[in-house]
Amino acid sequence: MLEQRILTVAVLLPLFLAALFMLPNLYWGVLTSAGLALAAAEWGRLAGLSATAARVYAVVLAAAALAVLVLERNDAFGPGFLYSPWGRFLYALDLLFWVTIVPVWLYLRRSVRAPLTMAAVGALVLFPFWHALVWLQHTPGRLLSVLALVWVADTAAYFTGRAFGRRKLAPHISPGKTWEGAAGALAGVIVYWLLLAALSPRHAGPMPLGLLLPLLLLPVSIYGDLFESWLKRMAGQKDSGTLLPGHGGLLDRVDALTSTLPLAALYFAWPALRL
Repeated sequence: MLEQRILTVAVLLPLFLAALFMLPNLYWGVLTSAGLALAAAEWGRLAGLSATAARVYAVVLAAAALAVLVLERNDAFGPGFLYSPWGRFLYALDLLFWVTIVPVWLYLRRSVRAPLTMAAVGALVLFPFWHALVWLQHTPGRLLSVLALVWVADTAAYFTGRAFGRRKLAPHISPGKTWEGAAGALAGVIVYWLLLAALSPRHAGPMPLGLLLPLLLLPVSIYGDLFESWLKRMAGQKDSGTLLPGHGGLLDRVDALTSTLPLAALYFAWPALRL
């Protein structure tokens, strides 16, 4: 299994980085809209939609993404979707969902078996994530720095948890996660962000205020991971799909990013949003 995971990363990571740094933003948006469709199809199946309904759901979300790309290119949103009233509302709703609804949902461990309700939740989770992925790619190094922050947190939590983990973080949702792993993730992202600040200050922001971003993103990334784990438990599935050998589905790889990237986009866009 480990060899399969490493091989998948070895094949896909160079292709991903090449696309991230070489594709114009419009083409990056088109490419990631295809990824949005794949993730939406997985979400639809976990939500209890039929196979046909899940495909239709995926097509609708991808079509909405392409429509936003066209409207942004034609300046229909003025300076961009994120700065428009519709964009601000969607991002604010997404932020509210992650910082208020999800913690309560996970604490109560509510099982929602209404497919249409969960499909609506999926749209709220996946669409801002997709748009943040596109918006942040205007500065590829900045997007990579945020992605790497989540990857560092995940890796540090895994190894710290294996070595020292004793107290379960959420035993009824994701038994493998521990408070010691979360502490290791916190230490890892702080060290990583300080190194980033030393090597590339424009991506990390001025210190010590620049540490605000990793401190905000870490708990939200944990919520994203736990929420997808709970979604799979509600559906009785181990993985969201089989697209990525050794890793499961696409949602299994982007779960923490669905919650962190919109917040990162708001963080970097905040000076302009206040105007």
